[in-house]
Amino acid sequence: MTLLQNTNWNYPAAVWFGHGRVADIVAACEQMGMHHPLIVTDEALVQLPIMEDLLGPLKTQGLSYSLYSDVQPNPTGENVEAGVHAYRENSCDGVIAFGGGSALDAGKTIAFMSGQSLPLWDFEDIGDNWGRADQEGIAKTIAIPTTSGTGSEVGRATVITQSQSHAKKIIFHPDMMPSLVILDPNLTYNLPKHITAWTGIDALVHAVEAYLAPGFHPMADGIAMECIRMIKTYLPVAYREPHNAMARAQMIVAAMMGATAFQKGLGSVHSLAHTLGGLYNMPHGLANSIILPYALQQNSSVIGERMEVLCKFLDIAHPSTESFIAYILELRRELGIPHTLTEADIPEERIAEIGEIAYRDPSTGSNAMPLNAEDFEALFVMCCRGAL
Repeated sequence: MTLLQNTNWNYPAAVWFGHGRVADIVAACEQMGMHHPLIVTDEALVQLPIMEDLLGPLKTQGLSYSLYSDVQPNPTGENVEAGVHAYRENSCDGVIAFGGGSALDAGKTIAFMSGQSLPLWDFEDIGDNWGRADQEGIAKTIAIPTTSGTGSEVGRATVITQSQSHAKKIIFHPDMMPSLVILDPNLTYNLPKHITAWTGIDALVHAVEAYLAPGFHPMADGIAMECIRMIKTYLPVAYREPHNAMARAQMIVAAMMGATAFQKGLGSVHSLAHTLGGLYNMPHGLANSIILPYALQQNSSVIGERMEVLCKFLDIAHPSTESFIAYILELRRELGIPHTLTEADIPEERIAEIGEIAYRDPSTGSNAMPLNAEDFEALFVMCCRGAL
């Protein structure tokens, strides 16, 4: 068995993997009991030929559907509300979430909210808020990623922007995990090179932060380490050779693994990236790609032993935090990723506000070391000025 053959597995969700597996969408809907699903995608993807890879089999085999594509790159509460309206208006009985992390998060949230009576923000991931949900009102979701980054296809939470405050909120429920995932590497072949780069390092950040999160979770650590190895080997290949079947297969699986690992926790990279996404609509993968080495430097006093083990596993010379940071900097150069937030048009302003919002982000609690708002101010300034 190789990653060039079709196969199914059941961890952490039911997964149908293989090149061309999106053609099995009608069988997937039948298995899930969906007779009229709502397809949720983003406003850019719906204009691309890739949509026909999904819609073609539905049309050919006569399965009716409705389409909702008003999803922004950082989906908002209003996007979710409009999607729920479309779901109910068209008497849908399930959701097909198709796209990158934004479309997957929006689709999962629409499925979750389709049968709820309470407002969306009542389910923010605070305490036991998830217990307020009517479990019978959660529709089934088939998730089909078209990028190799967020791994949202196997997540129990979503990130939705609250427009009024510009804050990103995490919505959580154990049953938000999609019922079925179709992993089709073919869908990633024609991604723009910068999207391959940003989403690939997003997956890498998930695994690195999960590995460094405090606490004892050897299963998450093992998945994270293997995820990092796969990305180290195959992300540069996927970037250089967009139609390399093995590289695309390895990357789409690695993205799912990164999201599986971060059940253990994330950290300051995500705290600051969420903040910049909410305030400036900055693409999440780009933000993570820039912030990562600066966050590692800031956490260096407590991660040395873990970094040494990881470097040995990855066959990085002179195992240390410094060597891993050097590897990340070289990878970023190879992938054409900016060195600073300033180069990505993020101004060095609102420093105190950014520090406070990032400190309050849920990812902060599982950072490798405790941080306060002033630490996040310092991290932001480091990322703007390139201070490494």
